[in-house]
Amino acid sequence: MFGIKSMASKGLNIIIVGGGKVGATLVEALSTEGHDVTIVDSNRDVITEMANLYDVMGVEGNGASYMVLREAGLEDCDLIVAVTESDELNLLCCTIAGRSGKCATVARVRTPEYMRDVGYLRDKLGLTLIINPDLETAEEMTRILCLPNALDVSSFAHGQAEMVRFKLEEGNQLIGKSVMECGTETFSELLICGVERKEELCIPNGSFVMEQNDIVTIVASRTNVREFFKKIGNVSRQVKDVMIVGGGKTTYYLGQSMIRRGISVKIIEKDKQKCDLLSILMPKAIIINGDGTDQELLIEEGIEYVESFIPLTGIDEENIMLTLFAKQVSNAKVITKINRMTFKNVINQLDLGSVIFPRILTSEKIIAYARAKNNSKNDNIETLRHLFDSRAEAIEFRVDEASVITAKPIRELKLKKNVLICSIYRRGKFIIPSGSDQINLGDNVIVVTTHSGFEDIKDILER
Repeated sequence: MFGIKSMASKGLNIIIVGGGKVGATLVEALSTEGHDVTIVDSNRDVITEMANLYDVMGVEGNGASYMVLREAGLEDCDLIVAVTESDELNLLCCTIAGRSGKCATVARVRTPEYMRDVGYLRDKLGLTLIINPDLETAEEMTRILCLPNALDVSSFAHGQAEMVRFKLEEGNQLIGKSVMECGTETFSELLICGVERKEELCIPNGSFVMEQNDIVTIVASRTNVREFFKKIGNVSRQVKDVMIVGGGKTTYYLGQSMIRRGISVKIIEKDKQKCDLLSILMPKAIIINGDGTDQELLIEEGIEYVESFIPLTGIDEENIMLTLFAKQVSNAKVITKINRMTFKNVINQLDLGSVIFPRILTSEKIIAYARAKNNSKNDNIETLRHLFDSRAEAIEFRVDEASVITAKPIRELKLKKNVLICSIYRRGKFIIPSGSDQINLGDNVIVVTTHSGFEDIKDILER
Protein backbone atom coordinates (compact mmCIF):
# COMPACT_ATOMS: atom_id res chain seq x y z
CA MET A 1 0.00 0.00 0.00
CA PHE A 2 1.28 3.45 -0.96
CA GLY A 3 0.69 6.90 0.57
CA ILE A 4 -0.50 8.32 3.86
CA LYS A 5 -4.22 9.05 4.22
CA SER A 6 -5.21 12.36 5.79
CA MET A 7 -7.14 12.06 9.07
CA ALA A 8 -8.77 15.47 8.69
CA SER A 9 -11.25 14.58 5.94
CA LYS A 10 -14.97 14.46 6.67
CA GLY A 11 -15.86 13.25 3.20
CA LEU A 12 -16.57 9.81 1.79
CA ASN A 13 -14.26 6.81 1.68
CA ILE A 14 -13.90 6.25 -2.06
CA ILE A 15 -12.06 3.55 -3.98
CA ILE A 16 -11.20 4.31 -7.60
CA VAL A 17 -10.20 1.32 -9.72
CA GLY A 18 -8.20 2.35 -12.78
CA GLY A 19 -5.59 5.08 -12.97
CA GLY A 20 -6.05 6.16 -16.59
CA LYS A 21 -7.21 9.58 -17.82
CA VAL A 22 -10.63 9.45 -16.15
CA GLY A 23 -9.26 7.84 -13.00
CA ALA A 24 -6.59 10.52 -12.65
CA THR A 25 -9.17 13.29 -13.13
CA LEU A 26 -11.39 11.75 -10.45
CA VAL A 27 -8.52 11.30 -8.00
CA GLU A 28 -7.57 14.95 -8.35
CA ALA A 29 -11.14 16.28 -8.10
CA LEU A 30 -12.42 14.02 -5.30
CA SER A 31 -9.32 14.34 -3.13
CA THR A 32 -9.44 18.13 -3.56
CA GLU A 33 -13.07 18.09 -2.36
CA GLY A 34 -12.02 16.43 0.90
CA HIS A 35 -12.88 12.77 0.28
CA ASP A 36 -10.60 9.92 1.41
CA VAL A 37 -9.52 8.36 -1.88
CA THR A 38 -7.72 5.08 -2.54
CA ILE A 39 -6.55 4.34 -6.08
CA VAL A 40 -6.27 0.71 -7.25
CA ASP A 41 -4.28 -0.16 -10.39
CA SER A 42 -2.14 -3.06 -11.58
CA ASN A 43 0.61 -0.62 -12.62
CA ARG A 44 2.89 0.24 -9.67
CA ASP A 45 4.20 3.40 -11.38
CA VAL A 46 0.68 4.79 -11.81
CA ILE A 47 -0.29 4.41 -8.15
CA THR A 48 3.09 5.69 -6.94
CA GLU A 49 2.66 8.84 -9.03
CA MET A 50 -0.91 9.35 -7.77
CA ALA A 51 0.11 8.86 -4.14
CA ASN A 52 2.94 11.36 -4.55
CA LEU A 53 0.81 13.99 -6.31
CA TYR A 54 -2.31 13.85 -4.13
CA ASP A 55 -3.31 13.06 -0.56
CA VAL A 56 -4.47 9.53 -1.47
CA MET A 57 -3.66 5.90 -0.79
CA GLY A 58 -2.58 3.51 -3.52
CA VAL A 59 -2.97 -0.26 -3.80
CA GLU A 60 -1.26 -2.29 -6.53
CA GLY A 61 -3.32 -5.15 -7.92
CA ASN A 62 -6.34 -6.37 -9.86
CA GLY A 63 -9.41 -4.30 -8.96
CA ALA A 64 -11.68 -7.32 -9.51
CA SER A 65 -9.90 -9.25 -6.74
CA TYR A 66 -11.79 -9.39 -3.46
CA MET A 67 -8.51 -9.50 -1.49
CA VAL A 68 -7.17 -6.43 -3.31
CA LEU A 69 -10.40 -4.52 -2.66
CA ARG A 70 -10.26 -5.52 1.01
CA GLU A 71 -6.72 -4.17 1.22
CA ALA A 72 -7.99 -0.93 -0.35
CA GLY A 73 -10.58 -0.59 2.43
CA LEU A 74 -13.72 -2.18 0.99
CA GLU A 75 -15.26 -2.79 4.43
CA ASP A 76 -15.34 0.95 5.20
CA CYS A 77 -15.92 2.11 1.62
CA ASP A 78 -18.85 4.43 0.80
CA LEU A 79 -18.36 4.52 -2.97
CA ILE A 80 -16.38 2.47 -5.46
CA VAL A 81 -15.78 3.77 -9.00
CA ALA A 82 -14.41 1.37 -11.64
CA VAL A 83 -12.99 3.21 -14.66
CA THR A 84 -10.46 0.81 -16.19
CA GLU A 85 -10.26 0.35 -19.96
CA SER A 86 -12.15 -2.96 -19.67
CA ASP A 87 -15.96 -2.86 -19.37
CA GLU A 88 -15.98 -6.45 -18.13
CA LEU A 89 -13.43 -5.71 -15.40
CA ASN A 90 -15.41 -2.64 -14.31
CA LEU A 91 -18.66 -4.62 -14.09
CA LEU A 92 -17.01 -7.50 -12.23
CA CYS A 93 -15.28 -5.13 -9.81
CA CYS A 94 -18.55 -3.38 -8.95
CA THR A 95 -20.41 -6.68 -8.63
CA ILE A 96 -17.85 -8.03 -6.15
CA ALA A 97 -17.85 -4.77 -4.21
CA GLY A 98 -21.64 -4.60 -4.15
CA ARG A 99 -22.02 -8.18 -2.91
CA SER A 100 -19.19 -7.97 -0.36
CA GLY A 101 -19.66 -4.48 1.05
CA LYS A 102 -22.29 -1.83 1.62
CA CYS A 103 -20.89 0.75 -0.76
CA ALA A 104 -22.45 2.41 -3.80
CA THR A 105 -20.97 1.25 -7.11
CA VAL A 106 -20.25 3.18 -10.31
CA ALA A 107 -18.96 1.46 -13.47
CA ARG A 108 -17.68 2.95 -16.69
CA VAL A 109 -19.20 0.98 -19.58
CA ARG A 110 -18.51 1.96 -23.19
CA THR A 111 -19.49 -1.03 -25.36
CA PRO A 112 -22.71 -0.38 -27.34
CA GLU A 113 -23.92 -3.98 -26.82
CA TYR A 114 -23.74 -3.55 -23.05
CA MET A 115 -25.43 -0.15 -23.17
CA ARG A 116 -28.50 -1.76 -24.73
CA ASP A 117 -28.75 -3.85 -21.55
CA VAL A 118 -28.03 -0.99 -19.17
CA GLY A 119 -31.29 -1.32 -17.21
CA TYR A 120 -30.81 -5.07 -16.78
CA LEU A 121 -27.17 -4.68 -15.76
CA ARG A 122 -27.98 -2.00 -13.21
CA ASP A 123 -30.76 -4.03 -11.62
CA LYS A 124 -29.25 -7.51 -11.68
CA LEU A 125 -25.69 -6.48 -10.74
CA GLY A 126 -26.81 -3.91 -8.18
CA LEU A 127 -24.99 -1.01 -9.81
CA THR A 128 -25.75 2.48 -8.57
CA LEU A 129 -24.64 4.28 -11.72
CA ILE A 130 -23.34 3.36 -15.18
CA ILE A 131 -21.25 5.99 -16.93
CA ASN A 132 -20.47 5.94 -20.67
CA PRO A 133 -17.96 8.67 -21.70
CA ASP A 134 -18.53 8.08 -25.42
CA LEU A 135 -22.31 8.38 -25.08
CA GLU A 136 -21.98 11.47 -22.85
CA THR A 137 -19.67 13.04 -25.44
CA ALA A 138 -22.04 12.23 -28.30
CA GLU A 139 -25.00 13.73 -26.42
CA GLU A 140 -23.03 16.90 -25.74
CA MET A 141 -22.13 17.16 -29.43
CA THR A 142 -25.74 16.57 -30.43
CA ARG A 143 -26.93 19.47 -28.28
CA ILE A 144 -24.37 21.75 -29.93
CA LEU A 145 -25.21 20.64 -33.48
CA CYS A 146 -28.88 21.31 -32.79
CA LEU A 147 -27.88 24.88 -31.79
CA PRO A 148 -24.74 25.54 -33.87
CA ASN A 149 -24.39 29.22 -32.88
CA ALA A 150 -23.40 27.99 -29.44
CA LEU A 151 -19.94 27.00 -28.24
CA ASP A 152 -21.36 24.86 -25.42
CA VAL A 153 -24.84 23.70 -24.48
CA SER A 154 -25.50 22.18 -21.05
CA SER A 155 -28.82 20.56 -20.24
CA PHE A 156 -30.66 20.91 -16.91
CA ALA A 157 -34.09 20.04 -15.49
CA HIS A 158 -34.33 16.85 -17.56
CA GLY A 159 -33.69 18.76 -20.79
CA GLN A 160 -36.21 21.54 -20.16
CA ALA A 161 -33.55 24.18 -19.37
CA GLU A 162 -30.30 24.95 -21.18
CA MET A 163 -27.17 26.87 -20.33
CA VAL A 164 -25.67 28.17 -23.56
CA ARG A 165 -22.25 29.74 -24.16
CA PHE A 166 -21.70 31.82 -27.31
CA LYS A 167 -19.37 34.48 -28.68
CA LEU A 168 -20.40 38.03 -29.56
CA GLU A 169 -19.12 38.31 -33.12
CA GLU A 170 -18.93 41.60 -35.03
CA GLY A 171 -22.41 42.98 -35.71
CA ASN A 172 -24.14 41.18 -32.85
CA GLN A 173 -27.03 43.27 -31.48
CA LEU A 174 -25.92 42.74 -27.88
CA ILE A 175 -22.61 44.59 -28.33
CA GLY A 176 -22.66 47.89 -26.43
CA LYS A 177 -25.76 46.98 -24.42
CA SER A 178 -25.99 46.47 -20.69
CA VAL A 179 -27.28 43.27 -19.14
CA MET A 180 -30.34 45.19 -17.94
CA GLU A 181 -31.09 46.46 -21.46
CA CYS A 182 -30.82 42.95 -22.84
CA GLY A 183 -33.31 41.71 -20.28
CA THR A 184 -35.91 44.36 -21.09
CA GLU A 185 -35.34 44.88 -24.82
CA THR A 186 -34.38 41.42 -26.04
CA PHE A 187 -35.95 38.77 -23.89
CA SER A 188 -36.97 38.84 -20.25
CA GLU A 189 -37.26 35.08 -19.82
CA LEU A 190 -33.52 34.41 -19.72
CA LEU A 191 -30.58 35.29 -17.51
CA ILE A 192 -27.03 36.26 -18.47
CA CYS A 193 -25.05 34.40 -15.82
CA GLY A 194 -21.45 34.83 -16.99
CA VAL A 195 -19.23 36.81 -19.35
CA GLU A 196 -15.66 35.93 -20.33
CA ARG A 197 -13.56 38.86 -21.57
CA LYS A 198 -10.03 37.93 -22.58
CA GLU A 199 -8.76 36.06 -19.51
CA GLU A 200 -11.25 37.56 -17.07
CA LEU A 201 -14.50 36.01 -15.83
CA CYS A 202 -17.41 38.11 -14.60
CA ILE A 203 -20.78 37.18 -13.12
CA PRO A 204 -22.36 40.44 -14.34
CA ASN A 205 -24.79 42.82 -12.68
CA GLY A 206 -27.41 44.83 -14.56
CA SER A 207 -25.03 47.69 -15.46
CA PHE A 208 -22.41 45.46 -17.10
CA VAL A 209 -21.94 46.46 -20.78
CA MET A 210 -21.04 43.77 -23.29
CA GLU A 211 -18.32 44.14 -25.90
CA GLN A 212 -17.35 42.48 -29.17
CA ASN A 213 -15.61 39.10 -28.67
CA ASP A 214 -17.09 38.63 -25.20
CA ILE A 215 -18.12 35.04 -24.57
CA VAL A 216 -21.54 35.12 -22.92
CA THR A 217 -23.32 32.36 -20.99
CA ILE A 218 -27.11 32.46 -20.68
CA VAL A 219 -29.66 30.18 -19.04
CA ALA A 220 -33.23 29.84 -20.30
CA SER A 221 -35.84 27.28 -21.19
CA ARG A 222 -35.04 25.23 -24.28
CA THR A 223 -37.69 27.06 -26.33
CA ASN A 224 -36.64 30.52 -25.17
CA VAL A 225 -33.00 29.91 -26.06
CA ARG A 226 -33.97 29.53 -29.72
CA GLU A 227 -36.28 32.55 -29.55
CA PHE A 228 -33.42 34.56 -28.05
CA PHE A 229 -31.06 33.81 -30.93
CA LYS A 230 -33.82 34.65 -33.41
CA LYS A 231 -34.47 38.02 -31.72
CA ILE A 232 -30.80 39.05 -31.82
CA GLY A 233 -30.71 38.24 -35.53
CA ASN A 234 -28.68 35.09 -35.06
CA VAL A 235 -31.07 32.46 -36.40
CA SER A 236 -29.96 29.06 -35.17
CA ARG A 237 -31.25 25.81 -36.65
CA GLN A 238 -29.81 22.35 -36.41
CA VAL A 239 -27.26 21.41 -39.06
CA LYS A 240 -28.36 19.45 -42.11
CA ASP A 241 -25.29 17.26 -42.45
CA VAL A 242 -22.16 16.22 -40.58
CA MET A 243 -18.79 14.83 -41.67
CA ILE A 244 -17.00 12.74 -39.04
CA VAL A 245 -13.40 11.54 -39.27
CA GLY A 246 -12.82 8.37 -37.26
CA GLY A 247 -15.04 5.35 -36.66
CA GLY A 248 -14.85 4.67 -32.94
CA LYS A 249 -17.55 4.33 -30.26
CA THR A 250 -18.24 8.07 -30.01
CA THR A 251 -18.80 8.15 -33.78
CA TYR A 252 -21.30 5.30 -33.48
CA TYR A 253 -23.33 7.03 -30.75
CA LEU A 254 -23.16 10.42 -32.50
CA GLY A 255 -24.05 8.97 -35.89
CA GLN A 256 -27.10 7.20 -34.49
CA SER A 257 -28.22 10.42 -32.77
CA MET A 258 -27.83 12.45 -35.98
CA ILE A 259 -29.69 9.93 -38.12
CA ARG A 260 -32.62 9.88 -35.67
CA ARG A 261 -32.87 13.67 -36.16
CA GLY A 262 -32.83 13.45 -39.95
CA ILE A 263 -29.26 14.77 -40.28
CA SER A 264 -27.12 13.29 -43.07
CA VAL A 265 -24.00 11.52 -41.78
CA LYS A 266 -20.74 10.85 -43.63
CA ILE A 267 -17.98 8.94 -41.80
CA ILE A 268 -14.38 8.60 -43.00
CA GLU A 269 -12.45 5.71 -41.42
CA LYS A 270 -9.23 4.08 -42.62
CA ASP A 271 -9.80 0.69 -40.94
CA LYS A 272 -11.72 -1.55 -43.38
CA GLN A 273 -13.20 -3.77 -40.66
CA LYS A 274 -14.56 -0.76 -38.76
CA CYS A 275 -16.09 0.52 -41.99
CA ASP A 276 -17.82 -2.80 -42.60
CA LEU A 277 -19.20 -2.85 -39.04
CA LEU A 278 -20.41 0.77 -39.23
CA SER A 279 -22.12 0.02 -42.56
CA ILE A 280 -24.11 -2.74 -40.84
CA LEU A 281 -24.89 -0.71 -37.71
CA MET A 282 -25.76 2.49 -39.60
CA PRO A 283 -27.06 1.63 -43.07
CA LYS A 284 -28.37 5.19 -43.54
CA ALA A 285 -24.89 6.71 -43.09
CA ILE A 286 -22.32 7.11 -45.86
CA ILE A 287 -19.16 5.23 -44.84
CA ILE A 288 -15.90 6.08 -46.65
CA ASN A 289 -12.88 3.80 -46.26
CA GLY A 290 -9.94 6.20 -46.40
CA ASP A 291 -7.45 8.31 -44.49
CA GLY A 292 -9.39 11.21 -42.97
CA THR A 293 -6.17 13.18 -42.45
CA ASP A 294 -5.63 13.32 -46.25
CA GLN A 295 -6.56 16.86 -47.34
CA GLU A 296 -7.30 15.80 -50.92
CA LEU A 297 -9.70 13.11 -49.72
CA LEU A 298 -11.48 15.58 -47.42
CA ILE A 299 -11.94 18.05 -50.27
CA GLU A 300 -13.05 15.27 -52.61
CA GLU A 301 -15.68 14.21 -50.04
CA GLY A 302 -16.99 17.78 -49.74
CA ILE A 303 -15.51 19.27 -46.58
CA GLU A 304 -15.82 22.72 -48.19
CA TYR A 305 -19.61 22.44 -48.26
CA VAL A 306 -20.63 20.49 -45.13
CA GLU A 307 -22.50 22.31 -42.37
CA SER A 308 -20.62 20.55 -39.57
CA PHE A 309 -17.31 18.75 -39.22
CA ILE A 310 -16.13 16.64 -36.25
CA PRO A 311 -12.74 14.90 -36.07
CA LEU A 312 -12.85 11.87 -33.74
CA THR A 313 -9.57 10.17 -34.55
CA GLY A 314 -8.57 9.39 -30.98
CA ILE A 315 -5.38 11.45 -31.39
CA ASP A 316 -5.66 14.98 -30.02
CA GLU A 317 -3.07 16.47 -32.36
CA GLU A 318 -4.85 15.09 -35.42
CA ASN A 319 -8.22 16.35 -34.19
CA ILE A 320 -6.80 19.86 -33.66
CA MET A 321 -5.11 19.99 -37.09
CA LEU A 322 -8.25 18.71 -38.82
CA THR A 323 -10.38 21.33 -37.07
CA LEU A 324 -8.02 24.12 -38.12
CA PHE A 325 -8.06 22.84 -41.70
CA ALA A 326 -11.88 22.68 -41.75
CA LYS A 327 -12.12 26.26 -40.50
CA GLN A 328 -9.68 27.34 -43.21
CA VAL A 329 -11.57 25.79 -46.14
CA SER A 330 -15.22 25.87 -45.00
CA ASN A 331 -17.85 27.58 -42.89
CA ALA A 332 -18.69 24.36 -41.10
CA LYS A 333 -19.61 24.22 -37.43
CA VAL A 334 -16.65 22.39 -35.88
CA ILE A 335 -16.41 20.48 -32.61
CA THR A 336 -13.03 19.35 -31.30
CA LYS A 337 -12.77 16.37 -28.95
CA ILE A 338 -9.65 16.44 -26.77
CA ASN A 339 -8.71 13.65 -24.38
CA ARG A 340 -5.65 15.04 -22.62
CA MET A 341 -5.75 18.04 -20.29
CA THR A 342 -2.13 19.10 -20.77
CA PHE A 343 -1.44 22.33 -22.70
CA LYS A 344 -5.02 23.44 -22.04
CA ASN A 345 -3.94 27.10 -21.96
CA VAL A 346 -2.38 26.71 -25.42
CA ILE A 347 -5.50 24.97 -26.73
CA ASN A 348 -7.67 27.83 -25.44
CA GLN A 349 -5.73 30.26 -27.62
CA LEU A 350 -6.61 28.33 -30.79
CA ASP A 351 -9.83 28.88 -32.73
CA LEU A 352 -11.15 25.32 -32.38
CA GLY A 353 -14.88 26.08 -32.23
CA SER A 354 -16.58 24.01 -29.54
CA VAL A 355 -14.09 21.99 -27.50
CA ILE A 356 -15.17 18.90 -25.54
CA PHE A 357 -13.14 17.04 -22.91
CA PRO A 358 -14.83 13.62 -22.41
CA ARG A 359 -13.10 12.92 -19.12
CA ILE A 360 -14.51 16.14 -17.64
CA LEU A 361 -18.05 15.12 -18.67
CA THR A 362 -17.53 11.76 -16.98
CA SER A 363 -16.01 13.14 -13.81
CA GLU A 364 -18.76 15.76 -13.39
CA LYS A 365 -21.43 13.08 -13.06
CA ILE A 366 -19.45 11.13 -10.51
CA ILE A 367 -18.50 14.24 -8.51
CA ALA A 368 -22.16 15.30 -8.41
CA TYR A 369 -23.14 11.87 -7.09
CA ALA A 370 -20.35 11.91 -4.48
CA ARG A 371 -21.43 15.34 -3.21
CA ALA A 372 -25.06 14.30 -2.98
CA LYS A 373 -24.15 11.06 -1.18
CA ASN A 374 -21.88 12.92 1.25
CA ASN A 375 -24.86 15.11 2.14
CA SER A 376 -26.39 11.81 3.34
CA LYS A 377 -30.02 12.95 3.77
CA ASN A 378 -30.91 13.38 0.11
CA ASP A 379 -29.35 12.76 -3.28
CA ASN A 380 -30.29 16.34 -4.11
CA ILE A 381 -27.74 17.29 -6.79
CA GLU A 382 -29.28 16.56 -10.17
CA THR A 383 -26.60 18.07 -12.43
CA LEU A 384 -23.12 19.53 -12.00
CA ARG A 385 -21.21 21.37 -14.73
CA HIS A 386 -17.85 23.06 -14.48
CA LEU A 387 -17.83 26.41 -16.30
CA PHE A 388 -15.22 28.86 -17.55
CA ASP A 389 -12.27 26.41 -17.38
CA SER A 390 -13.46 25.19 -13.96
CA ARG A 391 -13.42 28.69 -12.45
CA ALA A 392 -17.13 28.37 -11.67
CA GLU A 393 -19.78 25.68 -11.27
CA ALA A 394 -23.39 25.37 -12.34
CA ILE A 395 -25.30 23.11 -9.95
CA GLU A 396 -28.89 21.94 -10.23
CA PHE A 397 -30.35 21.19 -6.81
CA ARG A 398 -33.57 19.29 -6.21
CA VAL A 399 -35.34 20.74 -3.15
CA ASP A 400 -36.75 17.74 -1.30
CA GLU A 401 -37.28 19.18 2.17
CA ALA A 402 -38.34 22.45 3.77
CA SER A 403 -35.49 24.49 5.23
CA VAL A 404 -34.28 28.02 5.93
CA ILE A 405 -34.05 28.55 2.19
CA THR A 406 -37.65 27.69 1.28
CA ALA A 407 -40.91 29.67 1.37
CA LYS A 408 -39.34 33.12 1.75
CA PRO A 409 -38.53 35.81 -0.85
CA ILE A 410 -35.09 35.45 -2.40
CA ARG A 411 -34.27 39.05 -1.48
CA GLU A 412 -34.41 38.00 2.19
CA LEU A 413 -31.83 35.23 1.74
CA LYS A 414 -28.29 36.14 2.78
CA LEU A 415 -26.42 34.68 -0.18
CA LYS A 416 -22.67 34.22 -0.25
CA LYS A 417 -20.74 36.48 -2.59
CA ASN A 418 -20.39 35.20 -6.15
CA VAL A 419 -23.55 33.10 -5.93
CA LEU A 420 -26.26 33.58 -8.54
CA ILE A 421 -29.65 31.84 -8.45
CA CYS A 422 -30.19 31.46 -12.20
CA SER A 423 -33.50 29.71 -12.50
CA ILE A 424 -36.24 27.71 -10.83
CA TYR A 425 -37.98 24.83 -12.56
CA ARG A 426 -41.39 24.22 -10.95
CA ARG A 427 -43.95 21.67 -12.19
CA GLY A 428 -43.06 22.16 -15.85
CA LYS A 429 -42.66 25.93 -15.59
CA PHE A 430 -39.31 27.67 -16.06
CA ILE A 431 -38.82 30.77 -13.86
CA ILE A 432 -36.10 33.43 -14.00
CA PRO A 433 -36.34 34.50 -10.34
CA SER A 434 -36.68 38.06 -9.09
CA GLY A 435 -36.20 39.19 -5.50
CA SER A 436 -39.88 38.55 -4.76
CA ASP A 437 -39.82 34.93 -5.98
CA GLN A 438 -39.24 32.10 -3.53
CA ILE A 439 -37.88 28.57 -3.55
CA ASN A 440 -40.52 25.95 -2.79
CA LEU A 441 -40.51 22.28 -1.91
CA GLY A 442 -40.22 20.20 -5.09
CA ASP A 443 -38.39 22.89 -7.11
CA ASN A 444 -35.27 22.31 -9.18
CA VAL A 445 -32.94 25.28 -8.68
CA ILE A 446 -29.92 26.12 -10.87
CA VAL A 447 -27.13 28.02 -9.13
CA VAL A 448 -23.92 29.44 -10.65
CA THR A 449 -21.05 30.13 -8.29
CA THR A 450 -17.29 30.60 -8.20
CA HIS A 451 -17.25 28.62 -4.94
CA SER A 452 -16.48 24.90 -5.11
CA GLY A 453 -17.85 21.95 -3.21
CA PHE A 454 -21.51 22.89 -2.60
CA GLU A 455 -23.34 19.73 -1.51
CA ASP A 456 -26.72 21.18 -0.54
CA ILE A 457 -28.89 24.12 -1.60
CA LYS A 458 -28.33 25.61 1.87
CA ASP A 459 -24.61 25.96 1.09
CA ILE A 460 -25.42 29.09 -0.95
CA LEU A 461 -26.19 30.98 2.30
CA GLU A 462 -23.73 32.86 4.49
CA ARG A 463 -23.08 30.91 7.68
